[in-house]
Amino acid sequence: MDRNERIEYERIATKGRMLGLSAVYGCQSGHIGGAFSVMEILTVLYFKEMNISPEHPGYEDRDRLVLSKGHCTAALYPVLAMRGYFPEEHLKTFRHVDSNLSGHAEMNGIPGVDMSTGSLGQGLSAAVGMALSAKADKKKYRVYAVMGDGEIQEGQIWEAAMAASKYKLDNLTGIVDVNGLQIDGPTDEVMPLEPLGDKWKAFGWEVLQIDGNDVAQISQALKKARDITGKPVMILARTVKGKGVSFMENQVSWHGHAPSKAEYEAAKGELEVRLQMLEEV
Repeated sequence: MDRNERIEYERIATKGRMLGLSAVYGCQSGHIGGAFSVMEILTVLYFKEMNISPEHPGYEDRDRLVLSKGHCTAALYPVLAMRGYFPEEHLKTFRHVDSNLSGHAEMNGIPGVDMSTGSLGQGLSAAVGMALSAKADKKKYRVYAVMGDGEIQEGQIWEAAMAASKYKLDNLTGIVDVNGLQIDGPTDEVMPLEPLGDKWKAFGWEVLQIDGNDVAQISQALKKARDITGKPVMILARTVKGKGVSFMENQVSWHGHAPSKAEYEAAKGELEVRLQMLEEV
């Protein structure tokens, strides 16, 4: 990834954070912390990696993405809007009772969403089914599953992990957003996950570990995953919860907290400074 490309993806991610912030503030509900930690990952997937067509969102040979951490729609919807699936103006209806932009991702009525999620721990199973279907139909599309680190405490994740390995699903790439925090506190206090890489390896996956807020590292890992055959790939993306806003970073209180007017203005100001800097480079 060259310097100009990197700056462009960082700019998109920063704008995505601004859109997500405004959406959550507007309805006074949502999950900013985990949305901000995963923003670079979704940006690189939708703007660089995935074979998709916003003009034809349901076309058969598209790549699929399952946002298993389905509460982080304050990242997914801004990325979909910026990519052209629906107008950015529609983000103002986020979580409104008469809007299709619900708090958790829904595949019915939202272009670009391949699987309804929100009940944590179930998305990898759906992604395994999609990858199996592609193999059975001799299709070339790839499947991506984005999970939270707290989420993988769910047993169903590991059942799906065994199945993916058994069926040698090399068209499946999992990504864990390892931000170290969940709703009840630090993951290493609630239910320790380490050594996380060794666990996925023991389940038969190829494991790549990266800085999940570095667009170049994300892109490089996804490219490497495409070239690995005979097994699924798990990318452990070490991120910062609340990334991009100083007073939100690494704070568990921002898991599901909507900003006050003062907090919104302060966060918006920080993101505007960052966006201006990227646009002037």
